[in-house]
Amino acid sequence: MSPKSSIAPVRWTPPPVPPAREPRRIEVRAVPVPGEGPEDALIDADGNVLTGLLDGRILRLSPDWKTIDVLADTGGRPLGLEWLPNGKLLVCDANRGLLTVDQGGRIETLLGEIDGRPMKFCNNADVLPDGTIYFTDSSTRFGVDEWMADLLEHSSTGSLYRLTPDGELTRLATDRPFPNGVALSGDRQTLFFVETASYGLFKVDLTTEGAEPELVAMIPGLPDNISRGSDGLIWVAIGSPRNALLDLLLPKQPVLRKVVWALPEALKPKAADIIEIQAYDDDGNLVHDLRGKHPDFRMPTGVRERDGQVWLSSIGTTHLATFPTPER
Repeated sequence: MSPKSSIAPVRWTPPPVPPAREPRRIEVRAVPVPGEGPEDALIDADGNVLTGLLDGRILRLSPDWKTIDVLADTGGRPLGLEWLPNGKLLVCDANRGLLTVDQGGRIETLLGEIDGRPMKFCNNADVLPDGTIYFTDSSTRFGVDEWMADLLEHSSTGSLYRLTPDGELTRLATDRPFPNGVALSGDRQTLFFVETASYGLFKVDLTTEGAEPELVAMIPGLPDNISRGSDGLIWVAIGSPRNALLDLLLPKQPVLRKVVWALPEALKPKAADIIEIQAYDDDGNLVHDLRGKHPDFRMPTGVRERDGQVWLSSIGTTHLATFPTPER
């Protein structure tokens, strides 16, 4: 086991806890996968479900869940998955950067470094029809294995980027606290993204060069991947409700968070054993506020709505989960 990184906590005052909610109850079906930590879920044209595992494998599950194929092994940690216009799979590999996988399973590196620095935490992406990629690099301080260190430190070293097909890279937002999931609006004029460490859903006007991110909504927890559903909504996976201990420590003496980081894993704050998902329209209105529980699934880190079905993924389990798209 590699030695634990040290942290240099920065004081930050969390926003007020949102008012009490009454989420709609959902019943999910858990689907086992042969490996740990299926972090994201992506649906192909035939209804197969793709997901990336902790050990680097990218799996494809048939629509009846009876057949599981290994598409590729990145040798890293695949997180966000998207389709490119040429039919290749785009992989946000936390350790290796932006990768592509063709139908034969061949892997190529699209972008592994930024300003001469290897990406530590390439996380999530969305893609325009012309192949332009919007993606997040969540931290320059910590990698995926130490994601909690970034939340405790709150040093805000993440960035949001645009990569055009000709290779031009533009930083759209920087010094952000753990930017994570991204999704384009229906007209592709706006980019939505969430920040896990600030509990916020933001948007960037893509028609205005240099536009600053605007807060759209406060998420009642730690948001992770987001995606646009076939229903036109922005679906948000909430990895865990807000942690009262973390909120208490963030504005206090930084040394207190150093103490927490030094604790054995069993004593550190844990994600709650529930499932929470939200969905917003392009105007920022909350359309679905959902909560569920299942003995084999918790800590949703990815959500994907497609043709009347919602798929969930999680770094904290060996299962995917699914439920019918709720009526509005």
